[in-house]
Amino acid sequence: MNTPAPGTLHVVATPIGNLGDFSPRAVETLKRVAAICAEDTRRTRPLLQQFGIATPLIALHDHNEAEASAGLVQRMLAGDSLALVSDAGTPLVSDPGYRLVQAAREAGIRVSPVPGAAALIAALSVAGLPSDRFVFEGFLPAKASARRERLQALASEPRTLIFYESSHRILDFLGDAREAFGGARRAVVARELTKLFETVLDGDLDALLQQVESDANQQKGEFVVLVEAAADDVDAKTAEGRRLYAKLCEYLKPSQAAKLAAELSGAPRKELYGTDTDNA
Repeated sequence: MNTPAPGTLHVVATPIGNLGDFSPRAVETLKRVAAICAEDTRRTRPLLQQFGIATPLIALHDHNEAEASAGLVQRMLAGDSLALVSDAGTPLVSDPGYRLVQAAREAGIRVSPVPGAAALIAALSVAGLPSDRFVFEGFLPAKASARRERLQALASEPRTLIFYESSHRILDFLGDAREAFGGARRAVVARELTKLFETVLDGDLDALLQQVESDANQQKGEFVVLVEAAADDVDAKTAEGRRLYAKLCEYLKPSQAAKLAAELSGAPRKELYGTDTDNA
């Protein structure tokens, strides 16, 4: 008895908003596979119906991916080809799928991309910030202290920074970014890309925070925030000092935190808390 050739795992990008971005190749791939692994079948099913795709759906999300991957790999080893999609955009980019892709590759199964929309690339393409080198941070921690610590650690990053953020945390994020990077740092807030209410705001972090605070409509939807790279004069000592300062402020008065962070990092105290600390 001949052993069937293994199937293929197709990683398929779906639209992030505008259905016109769904490629013919993606539609055809989803029609011919044996099943589609979807992050949320309730969100994927209407998209499939819109394009006449009747392929069965399998739920694959953060809570079941580790357990489900082994069975899906066995199915592909037996000859079935499967597709992997997320709720929107390119799978695995701040979405589930890594464990399945890793397991499939370890089993010798072909993993093939069907590229398409990705919010981070769409935002970068219109931001007007340097795009030759960038770093994608995705969603930062929901806990304020952890988020601030991460932003402080990125204060001297020499590449354009890209973040995802949700509507209920966008103001907190912009406020924390202003504290970490300084209000004069240039940034872009891209909201609801490719959708009806798409907006792309640019300016320094002071101005952007004020603009979003003053307009409730700019606090709705899904966000990509881009921040320009640090200036060349932000050295490693200053970056470390800012990181320590942010952490110590959770336990000490700002003037005390700045003094201790400066001693530990070797950074100028005024770079951490402003010149008024000299008299604090």
